[in-house]
Amino acid sequence: MTSTRPAAGDGAGRFSASVEAAAVPLLGLAVSFALFGVFVAVAGANVGDVYYQMVRGSFGSWFSFQNTLVRAAPLMLTALCTALPAQVGLVVIGGEGALVLGALASVIAAHALGGANPWVVLFAMAGAGCVVGGAWIAAVGALRTLRGANETISSLLLNYIAIGVFKHVVEGPLRDPASLNKPSTRPIGEANALGAIPGLDVHWGLVYGLIGCLAAYVLMRRSAFGFAAKVIGGNARAAQLGGLAVSKIVIVTCALGGAAAGLAGMAEVAAVHGTANASIIVGYGYTGILVAFLARQHPLAIVPVAVLIGGVGASGGLLQRAEHLPDATVNVLQGILFVVILAIETLRGRLATFLPRARVTSESAPNPAAKAACSKAA
Repeated sequence: MTSTRPAAGDGAGRFSASVEAAAVPLLGLAVSFALFGVFVAVAGANVGDVYYQMVRGSFGSWFSFQNTLVRAAPLMLTALCTALPAQVGLVVIGGEGALVLGALASVIAAHALGGANPWVVLFAMAGAGCVVGGAWIAAVGALRTLRGANETISSLLLNYIAIGVFKHVVEGPLRDPASLNKPSTRPIGEANALGAIPGLDVHWGLVYGLIGCLAAYVLMRRSAFGFAAKVIGGNARAAQLGGLAVSKIVIVTCALGGAAAGLAGMAEVAAVHGTANASIIVGYGYTGILVAFLARQHPLAIVPVAVLIGGVGASGGLLQRAEHLPDATVNVLQGILFVVILAIETLRGRLATFLPRARVTSESAPNPAAKAACSKAA
């Protein structure tokens, strides 16, 4: 019997794949920061000073690092809204809609339970945010599996609907009469606020994000449900022929992603704003898409990437003060990152440096006698 095997064996193949998985995003980061340097230079700023201020504003002090963590917390959860459906082969970009509706639902829950024990209120807020956010993205999965609607387009359009509903309710039925210049709902109350982690000036939403990423990793990489989701993501038709409940698994996976984004909205209300208002709509859901793609949809990789992107956002204010650049300059970097990461994904699998070469072993070496027999037959 003859066979061919990778030269370095399966272990080397897995190592090469791991190296490539890390190298491609790192290459994307390098290219993105280089292009951003060109943009900054054209804008008339010193490139070195800009990068220095970005590092200083995101990780240069304990205060700035904590500010980075505060911004990273919702990004971890909204990134899961894209990363989890990606396991079943869907590209869902509806995290912003799930976040704002989760925030609105948590405020309604807090008002409905006014006067109850704060722990009860917080659990109810979290539950309401998860249920509404989950249902919103589950609708995307249902439209895809039951009606064949493109999930990317439907989730994007549902973002606009969610934001419209949010603004209508906040500026209408639930508006606090005391909010004059900036329409908002009534505050949830100091007693129901989500406090800071002991020893840190960072709210518990960061812990929600860490637990969410860890739970998603265990579910998708260490469970039968996750294996089924991976099979569906590889070939939905084959999974269906194999007896898997494709529609159910897809909808549940989308619901879990939406629940994570809804929980992010609850944390923003309970820990940062104390009420539902337009300040919640800052693009955490859209930035979460970038985080998910940069992390290659890996739940654990989302954590460091969210911290990195959170740091980029946190440095915007310092760039404005120190380099006299617009605060939105960091948004340009985020846009460049997203485009470059999408483009550079085409290199995946084509980096010959990282591919194991096949070698001829004694098992696979051609037999001289067989070769001679084949020559005579020819």
